[in-house]
Amino acid sequence: MDIQTFAHTTAGGWGRAFPAWDSPATLVMVFGASRRLDDPGPLSDLLAAYPTSHVIGCSTSGEIRGTSIDDDSLSVAVCRFGHTRLRSTAAEVGPLAADSARAGREIASALMADDLKSVLVISDGIRVNGAELVRGMNDVLPPSVVVTGGLAGDGDRFQRTWVVAQGRPVANWISAVGFYGDRIHVAHGSKGGWDPFGPERVVTRSQGNVVYEIDGRPALALYKEYLGDRATGLPATALLFPLGLLEKGAPPLVRTILSIDEGGQSMTFAGDVPQGHRVQLMRGVFDRLVDGAADAGRETAGAVRDGAPGLAVAISCVGRRLVLGQRAEDELEAAREALPPEASLIGFYSYGEISPAGFGPCSLHNQTMTLTHFQEL
Repeated sequence: MDIQTFAHTTAGGWGRAFPAWDSPATLVMVFGASRRLDDPGPLSDLLAAYPTSHVIGCSTSGEIRGTSIDDDSLSVAVCRFGHTRLRSTAAEVGPLAADSARAGREIASALMADDLKSVLVISDGIRVNGAELVRGMNDVLPPSVVVTGGLAGDGDRFQRTWVVAQGRPVANWISAVGFYGDRIHVAHGSKGGWDPFGPERVVTRSQGNVVYEIDGRPALALYKEYLGDRATGLPATALLFPLGLLEKGAPPLVRTILSIDEGGQSMTFAGDVPQGHRVQLMRGVFDRLVDGAADAGRETAGAVRDGAPGLAVAISCVGRRLVLGQRAEDELEAAREALPPEASLIGFYSYGEISPAGFGPCSLHNQTMTLTHFQEL
């Protein structure tokens, strides 16, 4: 398994030649700013250099390479496998929750095979209901297949996202790559670090990922009471105070707000918030978030095989970055320190993370640090 990571910046361009590794056994990952749609030249050059490879990527709320974060770059990893078969697919998605579930089933069916070991999935970050996407994939794939990935970002603007699908950057699509054979080894970890506060409440009216009432009151009005002066910055400021879905005996499943409707006083989340569910507001504390990233790194490293090189893909939520501010790189350093020294690190800040919670089928998470380590043995 050969791995190279590099970046394109406005000031320095690519700064190096692309590795001449184009082949059906090559995976190219690229993460960049949403504005790259307005200046597609560098991304087009990269795509043109790998016509037979499997390319996956998306827009971000910050590009990760090593322990550095950029906001106007293209962060790239090129991996050439020696003993692993790859297959890629993509599906367009419509505005309804059922469209996200259908796309998930379509993607999983296209990739399903007896020797499928793992799927990396990257989704549009605004129109896709991530929980339904995951549910559709879980309907088809057995629990033995490790599914990880994330939802594309757009800084804190929530206006447009793109995904590389069918060889070009497009909105409203989901793309995925499957990894096949006995030589691919995948380790993963996902941790949060958010703390609940305030009273527990009940979702009294919701439909899918749209919440209309909490405790019988308009959801948006109640949320604004908690935000106070910060309510003027919605939906971006809601990233500082996500909603936790409470399950007895389990950590809260955190949900991020994607948009608000002033007329209907509703809020749209990245995943489902079921009616009748108990919820509680969450808040981030710097040390707890960094500790969560370190825990994700240790959980991942615990399943990595010693000696062989690997590629670690870090997908962290934009809300974590907003809370951490200028010290956001601290969580990357904490995660990187826990990983083996042979691992290369790339990734992005997202609108949602997809990963198993420990073992079992994948779930949609928000506000977590999620790591996936690919290694060929």
